[in-house]
Amino acid sequence: MTKNQTVISSLDDGVLKLTLNRPDKLNAFNEDMHLALRRQIERAHDDSSVRTILLTGAGRAFCAGQDLGDRDPRKSDEKPDLGHTLDTFYNPTLRLIRDLEKPVVCAVNGVAAGAGANIAFACDIVFAARSARFIQAFSRIGLIPDAGGSWSLTRILGEPRAKALALLAEPLMAEQAEDWGLIWKAVEDDALLETATAVADRLALGPTIGLGLTKRLIQAAGTQDLDTHLDMERDCQRAAGFTNDYAEGVTAFLEKRPAVFKGE
Repeated sequence: MTKNQTVISSLDDGVLKLTLNRPDKLNAFNEDMHLALRRQIERAHDDSSVRTILLTGAGRAFCAGQDLGDRDPRKSDEKPDLGHTLDTFYNPTLRLIRDLEKPVVCAVNGVAAGAGANIAFACDIVFAARSARFIQAFSRIGLIPDAGGSWSLTRILGEPRAKALALLAEPLMAEQAEDWGLIWKAVEDDALLETATAVADRLALGPTIGLGLTKRLIQAAGTQDLDTHLDMERDCQRAAGFTNDYAEGVTAFLEKRPAVFKGE
């Protein structure tokens, strides 16, 4: 296990568990936490021993978004370039999560506000404690939803619900988020980490290349016409068929035994 000021990481049987670790600040992002989280996701891209990521938060929150203490206008007359902040910190992390051809499981253990909510929505399978709530808090301080929020909310929910959540900044409870399709499941608070860990463990034992190709296809589907997508399916299936995991899967089926996938 590696521990630093802002992120706790541990790798166990293919699952890279990442815990946002600024509980006294509700795990709000500062520069150190941005860079620490990015380093770990980059590690997952490059390290074949990492087959799944499990992302959660320490304490009573998942992530409260940006640490506004770092943006106190009373301390400086200079206007912050928030576009630079997005280009430098948030957007690279969002792209890393989406481009990672390995599953990313998220366990939302408490409030997920602003960019904290939208980073959760960028993950592949999201569990939330029943007490958790998601807040698009940007309008409360005169900003727009970022960290992919205006994109993911609209794609998942459609314009009416996306606009209401963004403009009103009202909390959305975990069970409603599940009903609306924003997350996979709301679970009892005391079962959250156990449930999410079991799913992460299961995915880490799966055919990693095939799972990654599946993720890529589903993410591309919303922007492609059918002909283009059928061609992409063909190419991805060809790649999956060349893997050792496919051969193992078929062999295990014919031998009536569980498959032992190696992510190869």
